[in-house]
Amino acid sequence: MMPSREVRILLAALLAAGLAVAAGCGAGSPPEVAAGPEGTPEQVLVAGRAVYADRCASCHDGDGSGTSIGPRLNSGRLSQAYPDLADAASVVSEGRERMPGFGGVLTAGEIRAVLRYIAEVL
Repeated sequence: MMPSREVRILLAALLAAGLAVAAGCGAGSPPEVAAGPEGTPEQVLVAGRAVYADRCASCHDGDGSGTSIGPRLNSGRLSQAYPDLADAASVVSEGRERMPGFGGVLTAGEIRAVLRYIAEVL
């Protein structure tokens, strides 16, 4: 038995909405790390970009502009709220509000690298 026309329209609309949401999640790649004075990017920042792309972009967007899930990170807000990145590291490690803690997933070095990437590149 074929679903009614209304059911088919509703299913099509739900599918389209789901695809739109999926396409918008983490849209775009995080910005590349610029080359330093030696002509190559700083490897800590490159590592931080990889962590950001893997663990952060889906909630904070690829360019750090934020989403309905995670706040904007590319506005210098991180550096203002946490002038000492060690304080921000505890938030990343332990989590806060809707943000999960990554202390059991990321090393301390990876957390420092992603925080430097956010502060210095985004």
